[in-house]
Amino acid sequence: MIIQTGMRTDIPAFYSKWFLNRLHEGYVLVRNPYEPSMVTRYRLDPEVVDLIGFCSKNPTPMLPHLHELRDYGQYWFVTITPYGTDIEPHVPPKEQVMETFKRLSDAVGPDAVAWRYDPILLTETYTMERHLEDFGRMTRNLSGYTTSCVISFVDLYQKVKRNFPTLRALTHEEKMELGKQMIQIANDSGMTLRPCAEGNDLERYGADCGGCMTVSLYEKALGCHLNAPRRKNQRGGECACLLGTDIGAYDTCGHLCRYCYANTDAALVKENMLRHDTASPFLVGNLLPGDTVREAKQERWADDQLMLS
Repeated sequence: MIIQTGMRTDIPAFYSKWFLNRLHEGYVLVRNPYEPSMVTRYRLDPEVVDLIGFCSKNPTPMLPHLHELRDYGQYWFVTITPYGTDIEPHVPPKEQVMETFKRLSDAVGPDAVAWRYDPILLTETYTMERHLEDFGRMTRNLSGYTTSCVISFVDLYQKVKRNFPTLRALTHEEKMELGKQMIQIANDSGMTLRPCAEGNDLERYGADCGGCMTVSLYEKALGCHLNAPRRKNQRGGECACLLGTDIGAYDTCGHLCRYCYANTDAALVKENMLRHDTASPFLVGNLLPGDTVREAKQERWADDQLMLS
C-alpha cells in the first residue's frame, strides 16, 4: 500500500522528528477529519507499505535522515513557486528550496522526485509575464533533477476566500495561454508537464493529463510492478491519481500560505502546533475518552518479479 504524508500538512518541514519516531515505533494513529472520534491505526512497516509519498515546501529537515527510509519506496513532491512572503509568509527562499531539491534528487533519483509549481494565481505583482519568466528560470535550474513538473490553477475554496479575499480565479483563456507556453518551456528542459485536476484541455498542447500520483509513476520510482487495487477517480472524476492514505492533519501547516485549502486560520494552526507532541502516535493530541480505534487493512502490492525496464 501507499502511505501519503502531505495532503493535509507539511510533515518534512515541521514534524520530521515525530515522523521518524513513528517509523521507529512502527505505527501511527490518524483521526478521521470528519468524524474525529474515529481513529485508524496504520502499520509503518515495509512488509505492508510499498511507498511513502511526501509533499513539502521545505524538505531540508528530512535530508539527514533519508537513510531511515531506505527500506521503503519514496516519492517526493517539492513545491517551489515564485511567490514571496506576501503570499507564502514562512516558506524558505525559492533559491534555497531549489538547492534542497537537487540534493534530494541526488539521494533518491530523478524518477522519485517531482516539482510542483502550484497553485498558479494572478495578481498585480504575479502577472502572466512574471510567471512565464520565473517558470523558465526555475525550469532551467532544475533541469536534469526531475522529469516531472506538476501545475494547477488556484481553486477558490471557502477557506481560501476567507484568507485571501482579493484573489480571483483565472479565466479559461488565461489557463490555456499560460499552460501552452509552460508546456513548451518544460519540454525544452526535459520535463513532462502534468496538470493536477485540471481536465484534459492542455493535452492538445503536449501536457500529460493522466494524473500526477499515478500507479505508473510510482512503479517507475520503485522499479517494479504494483498490483494496486482499482479505485474510483477522485474529485468528481477529474483526478485519476492513486492518492492512498494520508497520515497528516488539517490546520497544522506552519507555512501559512494565503492560498492554502488545508488551514482554516493562523490562530488554529498555532494552537494545534502547540498541542503537537513528538512522542504521541497522533500528529496532534493523544487518545481521548470515546475514541474508537480500528486497524487498517494493509497489504504489500509490489511484484518484485516484474521489474520494469
